[in-house]
Amino acid sequence: MTLPAQQERPAVARRGATVIVAGGTSDSHTWNLVFLQLLLEEMGFDVVNLGPCVPADLLIAESLAHRPALLVVSSVNGHGFQDGIRMISKLRERPELTATPAVIGGKLGISGAQSAEQLAELIAAGYDAVFDDGAEGIASFQRLLDSLPQRVLA
Repeated sequence: MTLPAQQERPAVARRGATVIVAGGTSDSHTWNLVFLQLLLEEMGFDVVNLGPCVPADLLIAESLAHRPALLVVSSVNGHGFQDGIRMISKLRERPELTATPAVIGGKLGISGAQSAEQLAELIAAGYDAVFDDGAEGIASFQRLLDSLPQRVLA
């Protein structure tokens, strides 16, 4: 038996785009990465989930191999700001990856929300957007995903 809500729900559009998801180099949490992967897959993206404690060299190699539509760095341990600065700085050193869209989000500091100066520093280092771990951060992230190119497969 099919429920009415299921009948009304359209098939997920395949966007034909890959998103790379990675934890910060010092962040061993995985639940956030699984959540992001499921969210992105539900929105029709192909996802390469590099898992936790991702070294910058692995992030660079996978970005070169997959040429993602978006790179997402997620933090839960509160060291996302430091990890994120190091990761994006190394990534942006590669000329082939200077235009790769990259975002960071989650718990970026151990003392609560980041200051405007710290957020600006993440942007200046090379991130296209920074999302906090609150409800507005998630909503903003979803709006960004909705703006990425898509193609519907018949």
